[in-house]
Amino acid sequence: MTSLSPLLAKPVDLAPIWLVERVARSIFASVLKAHPDVFERLDTYRQTRYGFSPTDLRLHFTVVPATRTLTVSRGQPPLSDARIEGPLVLLLGLLEGRCDADALFFSRELSVTGDMEAMLALRNALDDSAIDLPRELGALAGPFSPLVAGTARYIRSKALEGRDTTWN
Repeated sequence: MTSLSPLLAKPVDLAPIWLVERVARSIFASVLKAHPDVFERLDTYRQTRYGFSPTDLRLHFTVVPATRTLTVSRGQPPLSDARIEGPLVLLLGLLEGRCDADALFFSRELSVTGDMEAMLALRNALDDSAIDLPRELGALAGPFSPLVAGTARYIRSKALEGRDTTWN
């Protein structure tokens, strides 16, 4: 399963953008809290506007490491210095370092535009960061933490089946 199921994509597409952004920012803040130095390796690329556009959702995420901000939008992709497009599960797999970015790029499952050096710097910054999104989601779920984390791990394993390899 490389693309997000339409059953999961439709509610996200129908949700108000402020709600999607609020959830995304909560997850982003949780990841930054657990990994406060994740952007330190970016050096001069911390000012870069990184764009992430899932091809299976009508959303665009923009991250500026220097200000630790994340914005979410619909419609045309917002201005960015470096943008990566691909299925959401692959973008999340890259965030966690679970997918081979080079293989996905050369197989054309991902598309990178803009400043390639900035994107490589981000990839290197995320490398060895040990981000675990199911754990982060579970941490936000309070008493439902084990259920949410377990469900997220199961979904991740099914979504990345056969692709769960590290970059290096």
